[in-house]
Amino acid sequence: MQTLDTFDWVTITLYFLVLLGIAVWVISKKKNSTEDYFLAGRNVGWFVVGASIFASNIGSEHVVGLAGAGASDKLPMLIYEIQAWIVLILGWVFLPFYARSGVFTMPEFLEKRFDARSRWVLSVFSIVAYVLTKISVTIYAGGVVVSALLGIDFWTGAIATVVLTGIYTVLGGMRAVVYTETLQAILLVFGAAVLTYLGLGEVGGWDSLIETVKPEYLNMWRPSTDQDFPWPSLVVTSTIVGIWYWCTDQYIVQRALTAKNVKEGRRGTIFGAVMKLLPVFLFLIPGVIALALKMRGQLQWDSPDEAFPVLMSNVLPSGLRGLVAAGLLAALMSSLASVFNSVSTLFTVDIYKKLKPDTPEKKLVKTGQMATMVVVIIGIIWIPIMANISGVLYEYLQSVQSYIAPPITAVFLLGIFYKRINGLGAYLTLVMGIVVAAIRIVLELTKNDLDPNGFWFYMGDMNFLSFGAWFFLVCIIFAIVVSFLAPAPDEEKVANLTFGTISNEEKEKTKNSYSWIDIFISIIVLAVVVGVMVFFNGK
Repeated sequence: MQTLDTFDWVTITLYFLVLLGIAVWVISKKKNSTEDYFLAGRNVGWFVVGASIFASNIGSEHVVGLAGAGASDKLPMLIYEIQAWIVLILGWVFLPFYARSGVFTMPEFLEKRFDARSRWVLSVFSIVAYVLTKISVTIYAGGVVVSALLGIDFWTGAIATVVLTGIYTVLGGMRAVVYTETLQAILLVFGAAVLTYLGLGEVGGWDSLIETVKPEYLNMWRPSTDQDFPWPSLVVTSTIVGIWYWCTDQYIVQRALTAKNVKEGRRGTIFGAVMKLLPVFLFLIPGVIALALKMRGQLQWDSPDEAFPVLMSNVLPSGLRGLVAAGLLAALMSSLASVFNSVSTLFTVDIYKKLKPDTPEKKLVKTGQMATMVVVIIGIIWIPIMANISGVLYEYLQSVQSYIAPPITAVFLLGIFYKRINGLGAYLTLVMGIVVAAIRIVLELTKNDLDPNGFWFYMGDMNFLSFGAWFFLVCIIFAIVVSFLAPAPDEEKVANLTFGTISNEEKEKTKNSYSWIDIFISIIVLAVVVGVMVFFNGK
């Protein structure tokens, strides 16, 4: 590892001064209203929406974890990046329903479509899920990056970054988050592109890279009998997780809800999908380059999660190294800022405001700020436990999401596509989902103490992708069966919130909210996705 020099530190300082300037400008413009604090006044254009979707998704857990997957024979994990085309479904299918309902949060949408019970369950479930996946993983990845780059110990790096991000998120709210994320997205893409280009030069070009790692290493498709990544389960579960994450998760959908209207929101999701094609080349390939250089004895690292920062510190010249370091820190901060704001929105709007409906706007904003601080502390406490679940960070993230996503995906898909699903079906499916996900995580952590021939060991040891696929099927059947055991929902309850009940006026509005350009770019994105899937077949 080469440490950062004076020129690098000047670059990092300049970047943080610009970031601080944006945050101060945003804070000076803010109003003490919940719509402004949680949804940036619903007045954001498509470019900022798309950049914010990309930046809040691409945190350092992606940069560190995806490069780690590339450096550790976990290439099938790439499908989770490729499946980001699903953000198009958010813009084309889900967003018009969310916009028609006028909601702030996804649990609030479930209350409008089903009842208050589903809202309560999803609010609590989402906050717990953020601690298990987003907050702890992002803080951990940030600790790895900061300690590797700045030469300080892991915990100091992790906590310093959390505090810094927390300050501007708490003070500026969603407006501060989306505008700082736009800068961070641009910087991160530029920095990673330069690293990929220089890294390929260092390894002697693409052909030399393939020769070192062997062509079969770049095969993301494993046989259906593969113990780790059977391809049918990989495709099914990554799609389920993709719909949950891109179309129903507060963390991402909140960005689309900040848009001026459905047209800007949809274009933002299309732009986000275009941006999301980049990580395949900008973060995974540097991991493969780092592995090739290690195999040649030109680079040394202990854990695959260190591949990206080690490659960066050794390949990039002075100054540029500082800029990419700033980009990595930016990725960490943008993800943290997004999740902090989403948690405070969920807690304040879906829990606190429900319990105390007469609370003034100013106090609601303050409550959101306090909620953020509490969740950060819990996330830090969870990190040591998280380290036991999986060796590679990105795989940990996807395995936990494979247990959380199926019940939520089932309820939202059925809720929008099938008007017969009622409040009882949605509520009991979510409750069952939480119980099963919790049991699976506990069994996975304790399976070494269980009888290898017993049912519980089988449930804890089952491949996480296969588990996710079967679990989703169970959730769908369960929701339908329970719904048919209770009366159908009232027509007024489902009006304009399911496909079979949209009024002609609303259909016309939706039709006027897109053009042939939106359709054309969406088709191009899908064509590139298919191309990437064909390219990474190890031949």
